[in-house]
This record gives sequence, structure tokens and C-alpha cells, in this order.
Amino acid sequence: MTDPATINATARIRQLIDLTRRLTERLTAESKAFEARRPQDAMATLAETQDLANVYRRESAQLKANPASVAAASPADRQALIVATRAFEAILETHSRAVEAARTISEGLVRTIAAEVAGQRGNPSAYGASGRANGGDTRAVAYNRTA
Repeated sequence: MTDPATINATARIRQLIDLTRRLTERLTAESKAFEARRPQDAMATLAETQDLANVYRRESAQLKANPASVAAASPADRQALIVATRAFEAILETHSRAVEAARTISEGLVRTIAAEVAGQRGNPSAYGASGRANGGDTRAVAYNRTA
């Protein structure tokens, strides 16, 4: 019969493997959506991805704080976690680049539109015939640099 520490360690490590694989699959699908120029597809599952990422962050922090919690697991299970984590880190880098590219494109579009609107307004002369300053275009164009 296996001791409780080994059973708990095995269960914990397999849970972490499953969580890591699920998050990897989710990020892979989102990266493919960005590559296909369909960010709206990634947005549809964003809340679930964020929830998984939060659970992963919390579980990783707990494991880092207490590595002895999985020390009794088999070497094969620990190696499976390492493999799953490496795959996750690889897709995380790809996903990060895709999100950054989408952000850059979006910000560029907003800047271009704002510049076009500002250019079409024209520059009014400083003073009118009455000696008073001309009223400018009171419509505002603003954009947030933290898109």
C-alpha cells in the first residue's frame, strides 16, 4: 500500500500537469486566432483563460513556496510536469508576441484616425475681423495610450 504523502504528491502533481496542459491548449488556440487575424475569436474565451491563468499562478506560487509537497511523487510524474511546463512557456512566448502585435496595430490605427481627423479640421487663423480670437473646433479627439 502506498503511503499518504505519495498519494497526495501524485495527485497534486497530476493536477498541476492537467492545469498546465489546459492552459497551454487555450493559449495555443488564442495564438492561432491572432495569427488568423481573428482576435475576436480569442476574446470569446478570454475570461476562462484569465481564470485558468490565475489558478496556474496561484498553484505555481504554492509549489514554489513548498516544493516538498510534490517531492514524494514519482520521477516520471515530476518529469511530465517539467515537459508540460516547458510546452506552456514556449506557447506563452508565442502568445505574448501575438498579443503585442495586435496591440501595436490597434494603437497605430487609433493614432492614424486621430491624425486624419485633426488634419481635416484645418488650422483657423488666430484673429477674426473683429479683433477677437476665432473659435476653434470644439470637438475633441483623444485616445488612450494604454490600449
